[in-house]
Amino acid sequence: MTTTPLQAAPLDPARLTARDVRLQDPLVGPLLDGLAHEYSTRYTGLLTPAQLRDELEHDGAEEFAAPGGALVLVLEDDEPVAGGAYRRRTEPEHGDPARLADPAARAADGAPAVPTAELKRIWTHAAHRRRGLARVVLAELEQRAAAAGYPRVYLTTGPKQPEAVGLYLAAGYTPLFDPASYPGDAVPHAFEKWLVTP
Repeated sequence: MTTTPLQAAPLDPARLTARDVRLQDPLVGPLLDGLAHEYSTRYTGLLTPAQLRDELEHDGAEEFAAPGGALVLVLEDDEPVAGGAYRRRTEPEHGDPARLADPAARAADGAPAVPTAELKRIWTHAAHRRRGLARVVLAELEQRAAAAGYPRVYLTTGPKQPEAVGLYLAAGYTPLFDPASYPGDAVPHAFEKWLVTP
């Protein structure tokens, strides 16, 4: 007997809503559980699902709240199907030294030279992938970051997430590493995008 993969339902924008939530909101549970499962299966030995969930729930609660951050869920018929967050980036950024040399983007120590929103924890429910929901999340996060006064966004993804690399390249993000050498080593693969031209 042969089986064919189920085709994901096309997006109907009328059925989608984006909602700002706090990490403690019960609707965030699927996002946290999905991320924990994804990371623990792709990066075995890095974090257990319980450790990741604890880190997300406790260490990021204030970082991902207004005024400096946000946590956004995309709901389809009131059920969470995708989400992501941003926070203010203040630490030095990752990437190839030659690509980090832009003084409009980074100070001499590698920290952002302008207010920068760091996109984090972008997730799509496993049953709803390949429908364009990650692009919806990116657009929502970019819109909110711009409205909060961030002219630039930054993010990293891991060496075992080629779908994410493809998404960010297709969405106009500039890689701060050599995409031809991806996945390369185990360091985070960084991207940036200007929401306002410097």
